[in-house]
Amino acid sequence: MIRYPLFLMILAMLSGSLSAQDVADSSYLTLDLIYASSEFRQEYSPTIRWIEEGNSYVSSAPSADLDGATDLIRIETATGETSPFIQASSLVPEGKDRPLWIADFQLSEDETNVLIFTNTSRVWRRNTKGDYWFFNIESKELKQLGKGFGPSSLMFAKFSPDNQFVSYVQDFNLYQENLETGEITQLTTDGTRDIINGTFDWVYEEEFDCRDGFRYSPDGSMIAYWQLDASEIGTFYMINNTDSIYPRLIPLQYPKVGEDPSATKVGIVGLEDQKTTWIELPGGLKSHYVPGMQWIDEDLLMIQQINRYQNDLNIFTYQPSSGNLTEVYREQEESWVDLSYPDMTSNSLAENELVVGPDGESVLRMTETDGWRHVYLINMISGATTLLTPGDYDVASMLTCTENRLYFSASPTFSPGRFLYSVSLNGEGDTIRHTPDGMMGVNRYDIAPNGAYAIFNHQSSTDVSTSSLIELPSHQVIRSLTTNDAYKAKLATLNMPDVSFFQITTEDGTVLDGRMMVPHNFDESLQYPVLFHVYGEPWGQTAVDRQAGLWNSFLTQQGYIVINVDPRGTPCLKGSEFRKSIYRQIGRLNINDLAEAALQISDWDYIDAERMAVWGWSGGGSSTLNLMFQHPGLFSTGIAVAAVPDQRLYDNVYQERYMGLPQDHEEDFLAGSPFTHAGNLEGNLMIIHGTGDDNVHYQGMEVLINELIAKNKYFDMMSYPNRSHGIYEGRNTRRHVYTTIARYLMEHVEAGGQPMGSE
Repeated sequence: MIRYPLFLMILAMLSGSLSAQDVADSSYLTLDLIYASSEFRQEYSPTIRWIEEGNSYVSSAPSADLDGATDLIRIETATGETSPFIQASSLVPEGKDRPLWIADFQLSEDETNVLIFTNTSRVWRRNTKGDYWFFNIESKELKQLGKGFGPSSLMFAKFSPDNQFVSYVQDFNLYQENLETGEITQLTTDGTRDIINGTFDWVYEEEFDCRDGFRYSPDGSMIAYWQLDASEIGTFYMINNTDSIYPRLIPLQYPKVGEDPSATKVGIVGLEDQKTTWIELPGGLKSHYVPGMQWIDEDLLMIQQINRYQNDLNIFTYQPSSGNLTEVYREQEESWVDLSYPDMTSNSLAENELVVGPDGESVLRMTETDGWRHVYLINMISGATTLLTPGDYDVASMLTCTENRLYFSASPTFSPGRFLYSVSLNGEGDTIRHTPDGMMGVNRYDIAPNGAYAIFNHQSSTDVSTSSLIELPSHQVIRSLTTNDAYKAKLATLNMPDVSFFQITTEDGTVLDGRMMVPHNFDESLQYPVLFHVYGEPWGQTAVDRQAGLWNSFLTQQGYIVINVDPRGTPCLKGSEFRKSIYRQIGRLNINDLAEAALQISDWDYIDAERMAVWGWSGGGSSTLNLMFQHPGLFSTGIAVAAVPDQRLYDNVYQERYMGLPQDHEEDFLAGSPFTHAGNLEGNLMIIHGTGDDNVHYQGMEVLINELIAKNKYFDMMSYPNRSHGIYEGRNTRRHVYTTIARYLMEHVEAGGQPMGSE
C-alpha cells in the first residue's frame, strides 16, 4: 500500500507548515531531529594518548576545580586506576581567568614536558595553525612559545630529543626556540608564499596527506625539511561575495591536472651553524614528488621519491656524514604505486612514514606487485625483502609492529568487514585472527606501543558503535569505554531499516559487492522506489558493514530502498586487478559497472524500475552525473553534490595518478568527464556545490551549466556561498543541504511500496 499520509506529512514538514515537534511522538525520523537537535547524539570513543609504552594512557575528564573546564588524567591500563596528569587550573595563563583550551598536546620523549596546542585555525582541511604553550609537569611552569609572532600562527611545534628546544614553522620558515632562555633562532630565511619551508602546498596536503614538513635527527643536531617552490603554480581565485559590499578574491595555489607540480627539495640544516645542505635526488625537481622522509638513526635519513606518473617509487637512504645517497628499494607498476591505502581502519601515520622494524634496519611496506596487497619487510642495508602476509587476500591496513609481531586489518572472505590479524615478523608461522569469530562488522584498533593493549571500536549494520579496552593477543575485554546504550535505546523507538548484503556478477564475470537497506515494513509483494548512493572512485568504499546512519534510515522510513554498490576501482579487498583496472578509465569502467548493477537490480520483483534515483557527493557526484548522461533513462532522477564535471579541472596529483597526463591521452579525460555527455540528459537533475570549494572548484559546476544550456537541457541547481567541499560551514547549512536533497527526491520519485503493475 502507498504511504501517502506519511509522505505528505514529511513534505509539509520540509516546507515549514509542520514542525518537528508535531511528529516528535512518532517512530519516524525528521531532518530536524537529525540535523538540528541533539536527541540522537552518539557517544564516541574517547581520545587517548598512550604513555609509558602503553602501560598507561591519558584521557580527558571534566575539571575537578573549574566548572566547564577539562582536566587531563592518567589512567593505568591494566587496573583503570586514575590520577591527575594535567589539571585545568594549572593551564591558566598569567592575567587570565580561564585555562587554555587543549586542541591537542604532545609529550617530550621522557614524558616530563608537554606542548599544548590551542587557539587553532584552519589551513585547508584541518586546523594546523595555532598557539603553542610549554608546560612542565613537575614544576607546573607554563609559558607561551613564539610569543612575538602573531596569534594562531605557529605550525607543527615539536621537542628536540634532548628537551632543550622546540622547533616550529612560522610564515613558511623554520625556527628553534630555547626553552630555558626563550631565545628564538631562525633556521631558514627565504620562506614566502611561494618558497615553502617545513610544510607543504595545497596538493601535497590534499593528496599525500603531508602537513608537518620537518624532522629532528635522533641526536638533535640536525633537522631535515622539505622546501617547495610553488612560484610557478597557477593561482585559482575563489570569490567571496557576501562578507562586504565589494567581492573579495581568495587566491589559492592549485596545480591543475597537466600542470607542473611544485619543485621539491630536501635539505638538512645544522642546528649549530644554521646552514642547510641540499640533498641531490635524481631526476628533475618538478618531475618527482617526495611524499615521505624519516630518520632511521642519527646518521641515516630515508627518503621516498615517486615520479610524476606515480608508477615508479624509489626509496633512498642518505648519510649526512659522508653525503652518500643510496637507492635501497624500487617499486614499479604499469598503473600506479600506492603510497598510502584508503581504508576505514587505517591509522594516520605521520606523512607517509614507513613502520620501522624492531631491528632498526628494516621497514614494513604494503605493496601489490603479486596481485594482492601484502606486507613486506624491507632491509634498508641490503634491500632484501621478506613477505609477511602470504595468501590470496588483501591487507586493509597495517596497525602496529611490536618486537616480534605485525598487527594488521584484513577481511579475506568478506570485503565489507574488517578484522584484526597478526603475523610473526620473521616470515614464519601462521597468521592469527584476533577479532572474535562472531564479531562481524567494521572493527578498528588503536594498539598500544608495547602491543599488550588496544582500544577496540566495533560497529556493524546491526550494532551501534561501541568501544572497549582489550588485552592482546587474547582480545579479552578489560573494561568498556563507550556503550552507546542511550543511543541504542533511542534507535529502538524508531522504525529502522533491515540491512543485507548481496553480490552482482557483471557480464565479464566481475563480482561487485552491494548493500541494501529496506523499509521496516518491507513487503516483497510490492514494488519500491530505489535510491542508489554511489561513490565509485579509488578513495571510497560504500557497501560496508557498519551502521546505516540516520540519513539512510530516514529515507527508508519514507518508503525508499537505499542501495550501495562498489564498482571496479574502489578500494574493496578484492585484489589488485579489481582496484587498478580503472587506470585511465575513471568515468567509464566504474560507470559501466554501476549501470550494469542497476539494470540487474531493476529486474528484481520488488524494485520499481520507473522509480530509480541516484545521488552522490564528490566522486559520487561525478558518478551520478555520468550515470545520468551516459545511461539516460536508467535513473529518473539524479542529485550530484560537489562533482567534478571535467576531469581536466581537478588537481594534478590525484587525476594524473589514476588517469596519466592529459598531454598524453586527453581523449581518456574527455571520455570519462560528465560534461562531455551532458547532451544525453533525460529526467530530473539537481546539481549542488559550494562556491568556496577549494578542492573541487565551483568552476566545474559553471562549465557543466554552460554545456547543459548549450544542449537545451533543463535542470535544477543550488549553490552554497563560501562553503567548502563538505558544505557544512555557516548556520543551518547541513540541515539545509540534506533537506534540499530530500525535497528533490520526494518531489520527483514517489515514495512507498505500490502494488506490482500499478502506475
